[in-house]
Amino acid sequence: MSLNHDIIELNGEPAQLEDLRLLAQTNYGHFTVMSVLDGRVRGLDLHLDRLQEGTRELFASELDLGQVRTYLRNALAGKSGAISVRITVFSLAFDRARPGAAAVPDVLIGVSRAVPSPTAPLRLKSFRYQRELAHIKHVGTFPLFHYRRLAQSCGFDDALFVDADTGVSEAAIWNIGFHDGDGVVWPDAPQLAGTGVRLLQSGLHRFGISQTTRHVRVDDLGGMSGVFVCNANTVARPVACIDNIGFPLCSDLIATLQRAYASNPWQTP
Repeated sequence: MSLNHDIIELNGEPAQLEDLRLLAQTNYGHFTVMSVLDGRVRGLDLHLDRLQEGTRELFASELDLGQVRTYLRNALAGKSGAISVRITVFSLAFDRARPGAAAVPDVLIGVSRAVPSPTAPLRLKSFRYQRELAHIKHVGTFPLFHYRRLAQSCGFDDALFVDADTGVSEAAIWNIGFHDGDGVVWPDAPQLAGTGVRLLQSGLHRFGISQTTRHVRVDDLGGMSGVFVCNANTVARPVACIDNIGFPLCSDLIATLQRAYASNPWQTP
């Protein structure tokens, strides 16, 4: 059965308005987003590991991953096709006056019909910015959309974050990668280790394709033979330019990245 309407469940039950009040007012938590096809997910273990690690750091608590799997199975039961799932971990017991106290985690699952990812090449504008706790996919997303707004007001599509030396870290909702003619280059900078990029890295390793991680400055990108972004919903989307630097739109690179990603096995909750 295909999904006819969005579903939001808290700890396995339909979420009520009062349940969501604390999350909306406090905005403290973390999440993961996954693409589901007929009840299967690539990188489910990576998503669950991310949720566990974030819960330990933000709430000093353990997340029952077996219970999370049960919540996810129940939310997906009887639904087919392409679905987008967001799992948010927050705590109804979180005390804003004592944020360092351990808090029991609560699990909010949102299920909606997947929207096809755009494929048009992105034009990125660089901004000096680094996310707080860049290694955590936390709910503090205001700056991401603010910088995207600024980029679009300048005629670009999205924002790219760099440090004072124009060293690249990540884009607003993407990891970014480069091809230097010999292999794939990943930026060495504080960033989220996205599930999409980790699956790409695993696939590229499986295919024997060279990968390096190094400091990448915007000013040094002119010789790159291809640039792309990726996240859990988009395997690889080409980048047309960063600021005033244009890049070849290498369809062969994108196809290779898509095959590498697809080489990862499907997993079920």
